[in-house]
Amino acid sequence: MSLLHVAVILPFAAGILLATLHRFFRKYHLGWPVLLVPALLFVTFASLIPAVSQRNTVSGNIPWIPSLDIGFNLYLDGLSLMLTLLITGIGVLVVLYSIFYMDMKEALNRFYLYLLMFMGAMLGVVLSDNMIVLYGFWELTSITSFLLIAYNYKREASTSGAQKSLMITVFGGFAMLTGFMMMYLITGTFSIRGTIAGLGQFQESILFLPALVLILIGAFTKSAQFPFHIWLPDAMEAPTPVSAYLHSATMVKAGLYVVARFTPIFGGQGLWFWLVTGVGLLTLCYGSFLAVKKIDLKAILAYSTISQLGLIMSLFGVGSAALYFGNGESSAMYTVATTAALLHLFNHATFKAALFMVVGIVDHETGTRDIRQLGGLASFMPITFTVALIGSLAMAGIPPFNGFLSKELFFQAMVEVTHLRIFGLGSWSVLLPVFAWLASVFTLIYALIIVFKTFLGRSQSEIPAKKLHEAPAGMLIPPVVLGVLVVVFGLFPNLLAGSLIEPAMAAVLPSLLNGDERFDVHFSLWHGWTPELIMTIGVVILGITLYKLLPRWRNIYEHYPQGLTINNMYHVVLDNLQHYARKWTEAYMNGSVRSYLVYIFSFTVALLVYAFFRSGENITWNLQGNAPFSFYEVVLLVTLIGAAVSIPFAKNRLSAVIMTGAVGYIVTLLFVLFRAPDLALTQMIVETVSVALFLLCFYHLPELQRGKSSRSYLTVNMIVAIAVGVVMTFVALAASGTASLESISTFFLQEAYNSAGGKNVVNVLLVDYRGFDTLLEIMVLGVASLSIYSMINLNLEAKDLGARLKFRKKDDTQDSEPELDDKEDNTKKYGNRERSSSSWDTVPLQSNDVLLQTTTKVVVFIILTFAMHLFFAGHHNPGGGFIGGLVTAAALVLIALAFSTDTIRKALPVDFRILTGIGLGIALLTGAGSFLFGAPFLSQTFGYFELPLLGETELATAMLFDLGVYLAVLGVTMTIILQIGEDR
Repeated sequence: MSLLHVAVILPFAAGILLATLHRFFRKYHLGWPVLLVPALLFVTFASLIPAVSQRNTVSGNIPWIPSLDIGFNLYLDGLSLMLTLLITGIGVLVVLYSIFYMDMKEALNRFYLYLLMFMGAMLGVVLSDNMIVLYGFWELTSITSFLLIAYNYKREASTSGAQKSLMITVFGGFAMLTGFMMMYLITGTFSIRGTIAGLGQFQESILFLPALVLILIGAFTKSAQFPFHIWLPDAMEAPTPVSAYLHSATMVKAGLYVVARFTPIFGGQGLWFWLVTGVGLLTLCYGSFLAVKKIDLKAILAYSTISQLGLIMSLFGVGSAALYFGNGESSAMYTVATTAALLHLFNHATFKAALFMVVGIVDHETGTRDIRQLGGLASFMPITFTVALIGSLAMAGIPPFNGFLSKELFFQAMVEVTHLRIFGLGSWSVLLPVFAWLASVFTLIYALIIVFKTFLGRSQSEIPAKKLHEAPAGMLIPPVVLGVLVVVFGLFPNLLAGSLIEPAMAAVLPSLLNGDERFDVHFSLWHGWTPELIMTIGVVILGITLYKLLPRWRNIYEHYPQGLTINNMYHVVLDNLQHYARKWTEAYMNGSVRSYLVYIFSFTVALLVYAFFRSGENITWNLQGNAPFSFYEVVLLVTLIGAAVSIPFAKNRLSAVIMTGAVGYIVTLLFVLFRAPDLALTQMIVETVSVALFLLCFYHLPELQRGKSSRSYLTVNMIVAIAVGVVMTFVALAASGTASLESISTFFLQEAYNSAGGKNVVNVLLVDYRGFDTLLEIMVLGVASLSIYSMINLNLEAKDLGARLKFRKKDDTQDSEPELDDKEDNTKKYGNRERSSSSWDTVPLQSNDVLLQTTTKVVVFIILTFAMHLFFAGHHNPGGGFIGGLVTAAALVLIALAFSTDTIRKALPVDFRILTGIGLGIALLTGAGSFLFGAPFLSQTFGYFELPLLGETELATAMLFDLGVYLAVLGVTMTIILQIGEDR
């Protein structure tokens, strides 16, 4: 495992570790140990600056799914190095800031877990060379940002903002994934470097431009470009440290990173130029114009962020024109746009993170972010005011701060583009510098609003002056450090030129360099009287004038109809989707399980019949060569049919359960006849646990009542039943008679022992060859058990008249329940039924059968011993973790039925939900452990070792995976049994 892999995995491992051990840090702020993670990563990446600037390759490759060209391949070049330094460097300051901002009484374990997971996901995005791995980390940033934004989940605004962020960015992620799949179809590789290396061989493909558009949609949604920008202002509901991190240096930069990373592939295309430049400029103007309207400091910074992201995006678009001309003098004049984009990407992270922290300090000390209730804070918060002034002027592009340099280069690039005569620009190119200049004017206006309305003028705060004071030193250090960087990189910009900007340019525009050539990157604070300097002077003059006249023209924002805003359109579309989806769902979701089965079976039959007609001659109906029926098979089949037919005629639920169990046990006997002991064991234990589960469920249900059914009702049932039986019979005959591919069973029989070290082919398949299937299956089981647990414990209103009525509290039914009106009272609708499960006692099920209890005390140890045998012997003999977990669960179920569920809880004080998680964790870690040895995920190995007392013994990593399966199955089964087995 390479250094880069360790760097990506470290935040995840640290987050899980701290979330698990946070109880030991109750006396200390959890942020202190968290601070070590980004600090260590920052130092690590900073140490790689010399190597990257000298074009030395830093990479690491771990095969994952080689057959599909998917691998955990990481690569560090100039572009990814700049982003990793921002992610970790700003991360250090944000964590330090959060230590003094976040109260120790809050759920800090949850906060820092999400933050570290987000940090790891961002590192994965910027370091991944494989498009599928990049997409995986990309969506993980969406999920973790959702969790961070919804940190205060009890506030509706927080959850609403998180939902909007997730929906828009995940939509973009799906679009980008589709684009990646198209690129794979074109190039045959998911490698970004491999795609760049094969450039020129696939640009004429019909899928090339659709892939371009889809990848850009993903980038635009993540970087809040118009019209996908609406999620960013609502995301400001997150705690200030989250806003300072996500919306200055990390998440919003991910889209810019993707545009820069794919510029070598799509740059030089007219569609790429117009979309990236046009959307960027539109976003720049729109964001800067709306920022002036806002009265909440965070909202101002949100729209300013949207504007600044649009600025950088437009620069990447203009810079891509250089690739049209190739290596030569013609392209040199347009590379300045890429230089400006990379410089401003870095500069924006410094001054915007500082401003977010300043706003957090103001909110922390005054209790408000409303500029109408602020003012005059400079005398009380001089340090905060100084940082705010530096950050705001840098954002406005005023010298001598770093934002001035990148803004000047921005103007220069927009002036140069007026000479461009490709992509159908013509005279339209004159509009680009005009829009850039106007947007800069509004940028200066909202920068002045932040400074003057918050810190200067007369105080509008209701807080007494005696209570206003500067923030704690720990909270001031991070923004002060960022403010110093803004000044230092403004006065000495060439500190970044050769170390970060030039290597990043080489990564974005690699085809413009030959051999050891380098871009000439040099910055100077004073570069003479140039058109861009004159434009800056014009911005200052007009910006200050419009700020002074702001009260006279600010009402223009009121004339725009609110119904036409993008945000309102989003809510209208979402509300209508939910409305019609609810209507459509209510049309067929009528609460009848029978109706749902009719839908499922009818669709399945229709689909299979269609498949038969489509297959035509490809299906072979070969009824010869089948083995003859034995007497025992005929007896079992007749008994099976009889048991199945008797179920619909059962007069009570107990009879139905017994007949259903009989069907399962007869199938077990069939497996025995066909010499499939693993299947027989699994079927037998599953059937045993299922019968117990059915009995527990039916305890809570009313008695079975059979009424007369209509003729149409019975007719539909009969047609569906016959159709399913007939179609499935034909499916079985077609499957046995048609052999389009050679069977692979011979391969498994020959190789199971040689390559996997196991004689039990079934178990080897489960834990090795088809380990992915098993892993996903236990994940599904885990989700199902947690869903059952959640539904039972939600205290939802009950709607049945079950046996639990006798356990209802008498006090609650007589005097303590308030009178409800007809609208609230469900009695008229449901009869005399319970209103809430909170009014029930928890009564564990318990048997009074002395014989059963006595027998259980002996039998349970036999069953547990058998379970251990199945687990340890499963690699060579019938058994394994799955069946071992089921048998263990069956023993515990027997104890619960014979004594009570309380007996289980007292004898085994284990939270079976946690046990499920531990099992899943062991299985995942076993699969990921193969990465340490450079092998694909879930690669297993084995060997023979001399052990004391045991002699030569085979040890296999598959046993660790099987242990995870064992614990997961046991945890899932007992979680369900214990929840249903207790009366509430």
